[in-house]
Amino acid sequence: MSGGRLQGSATPPLLQRPMNGLGMVLGLQPRPVVPELPRPPPALAAPPGRAAVLVDKDGTLIENVPYNVDPALLRFMPAAVQSLAALAAAGFVILVVTNQSGLAHGYFTRAQLALLQTVLQQRLRELAGVELLDFIVCPHAPGPGGTPACLCRKPAPGMLLRAARRHRLDLARSWMVGDTLDDVEAGHRAGCRTVLFDSGGETLWRRSPLRRPTATCTEWDEVAHRILFHRDSAAAQDRAPALRRP
Repeated sequence: MSGGRLQGSATPPLLQRPMNGLGMVLGLQPRPVVPELPRPPPALAAPPGRAAVLVDKDGTLIENVPYNVDPALLRFMPAAVQSLAALAAAGFVILVVTNQSGLAHGYFTRAQLALLQTVLQQRLRELAGVELLDFIVCPHAPGPGGTPACLCRKPAPGMLLRAARRHRLDLARSWMVGDTLDDVEAGHRAGCRTVLFDSGGETLWRRSPLRRPTATCTEWDEVAHRILFHRDSAAAQDRAPALRRP
């Protein structure tokens, strides 16, 4: 043994702290110094979520034929397809979020609704190259007085929150477009801006702060203009230099 190390060993000696006087008197061995491990690099910030336009189906995207699942009766609202194409080209992802209580009432089956969904998506793709990111359905019937009996039926925000989790949406930069104030309330509860597409679907007009839309439009080209104008205005404000105080 020599210096506390086996002779012939290839292991380099550990760094040692110097001994103080008491340690030398007591014959203690120097304590090894453990080198610090390198620190991991800082975690990268998560990329920002996607801005979306979440669209009601009946009376907003397509003409309202109550409880319809017949693809032959599917008609898009005027300029809806072209407006969605313009929004998609501007970077928004497009989703449908729709209450479908006809499932709970037994008016049609999930298979019938799925067929209508497939045809709707195909026509959007063929007519304007619009791809739906998702088609989210609440299958539940409303509760007494039309109030939601679940967490997903609008005006509850469940479908929008589910979409945000599933697709990493930034709801603060997203819009809910629908033809009733229930759509508006669902959008605000989820943290979106909202457009009331006033096509005649709203008949009760129960008002509250949550049911006050960001914009009200009667034409789809106006919907697209409002959304894009608001997006561009917000971007211009973000780019503007901060005003300096005198």
